[in-house]
Amino acid sequence: MFLVGLTGGIASGKSTVSSLLRELGCPIIDADVVARKVVEPHSPAYCRIVKHFGPEILLENGEIDRQKLGQLIFASEDKRRLLNSITHPEIHKAMLKQILFFFLRGYRYVVLDVPLLFETRRLTRFLNHTVVVYCDPATQLSRLMNRDGLTQEQAEQRVAAQMPLNEKRGLASHVVENSGSREDTQRQVLRLHTKLEDSMEFLLARAIAIATAAGLGGLLLYAAKLLVS
Repeated sequence: MFLVGLTGGIASGKSTVSSLLRELGCPIIDADVVARKVVEPHSPAYCRIVKHFGPEILLENGEIDRQKLGQLIFASEDKRRLLNSITHPEIHKAMLKQILFFFLRGYRYVVLDVPLLFETRRLTRFLNHTVVVYCDPATQLSRLMNRDGLTQEQAEQRVAAQMPLNEKRGLASHVVENSGSREDTQRQVLRLHTKLEDSMEFLLARAIAIATAAGLGGLLLYAAKLLVS
């Protein structure tokens, strides 16, 4: 099994591509879902967030008000870095557990859906492929305003708080262009999935893992390389 990183920008359509891959039978580990899980009330990350940002970010039921917290971090780079330093280690630990689960089930590859994949760079060294979901700036802004009911100024502020999509596109090994129709995006996703499914990289990854567990890493790594060359 090998790992594929999926990322994009706010309102670029990453969730659409993730859903399309899931429909094709791909196992998806969604960092946003994991992130919500690790900040549930009384978890270690939850306690640290409340300590640093104050009880005013909580809803009446004790859960974190994600919208209110989002407003705070989008307005302050220091607060955004602080929040990331609290949540990211917990998110990565939880994701690792899911990766091991899918590995044991024998999947060829697993998609890690990570919004800040290139910003943090903590996971990129473990990935065989990276995929960026791209759309042009005008489309991104329009989608964000319509989706979240934001003014143009608010939407521009949120887009500006992230790494530009053009920069992410230059770092990715694959790009899904999502400025057009859903059908066009669907065709691109199917081509990508077919290419990844046909890859032999999973054999190398599995051979290395087995070899490491057996204490025969050097010999089987050489054999695995010969197998996929």
